[in-house]
Amino acid sequence: MKHALLFSAILFGTIGAAHADDPLSTWNNTPSKQAIEQWVQNATNKDRSTFIPPEKRYVVFDNDGTLWPEASLTFQLQFAVDEVKRLAPEHPEWKNDPVVSAVLNDDLKTVVASGEKGLIQLLELTHSNITTGEFNQRVSNWVDSHRDSRFGCRYDQMGYQPMRQLLEYLRENGFKTWIVSGGGIDFMRVVAEKMYGIPPEQVIGSFSLSEFSLTDNGTQLRKTMKGAFNDDAAAKPVAIHLFMGQRPVAAFGNSDGDLAMMQYTASNPDYKTFGLLVHHTDAQREYAYDSHPPASGKLVEGLTVAKEKGWTVVDMKQDWRTVFDPALCH
Repeated sequence: MKHALLFSAILFGTIGAAHADDPLSTWNNTPSKQAIEQWVQNATNKDRSTFIPPEKRYVVFDNDGTLWPEASLTFQLQFAVDEVKRLAPEHPEWKNDPVVSAVLNDDLKTVVASGEKGLIQLLELTHSNITTGEFNQRVSNWVDSHRDSRFGCRYDQMGYQPMRQLLEYLRENGFKTWIVSGGGIDFMRVVAEKMYGIPPEQVIGSFSLSEFSLTDNGTQLRKTMKGAFNDDAAAKPVAIHLFMGQRPVAAFGNSDGDLAMMQYTASNPDYKTFGLLVHHTDAQREYAYDSHPPASGKLVEGLTVAKEKGWTVVDMKQDWRTVFDPALCH
């Protein structure tokens, strides 16, 4: 028995050491992982024609469905739903709104079916007419006090472990990682640095214009719905140009809404680029969908284009050793 225990300790110690030496240890050794490593090696080797100078190593990641789940609802929509419930007693007039009524009755199918119009209604009630500081605090409070109903862990603990490793791996090799997402820029900035090591200035998302004013205590910015910019689909390359000022060399997404960003990146005329789509195929550890997502993240055209362009398509069930970090989310 002692020999067996010693053997087990040595065996698992060896495995643990091997994983410690592998920056992508939560990825299975499949063609997806190999494609990532090969591209990074080619891009960082000065002796190869595929070398990319460090100052040009800008890479972009979608967030919802790429770095964290977007099913059964996107986290920001879940935040808006929870905020409506929290604030509703102070606004009895809200109950006459059919979308709010659906929220209060936990009729999420109706909320989802209300589409962009319904989403804007919820955003107006929960994301506007408050200062940017107050909004940040509300998001922080929500993150601290709410847990995902299926997995039982905090939302800021639900970043995909393989993607978090990938972000770190790229940064260790001189790449600058950006988020380019349809999610709200202010919402994501509250958690992006803690979850992904991505600072606020490298987060691009949907936004509206805030209003500046002087106060007795100094100055403030108040959130409004004016000039709303939905950072999705064809708007993503526009936002990349606006905020980043140069074309990326790699793009990572999971849906047809990321296709324009990936096409824009792939057409970079100066460097050999890399594209990767996360395909949600694991109903047991996360969710399985493509053409019929629970709420958002439809992936149909992207799979076809990925095959034509030679992009890497990650099969979550086959390619990922883990989905969530068991030390954080279990």
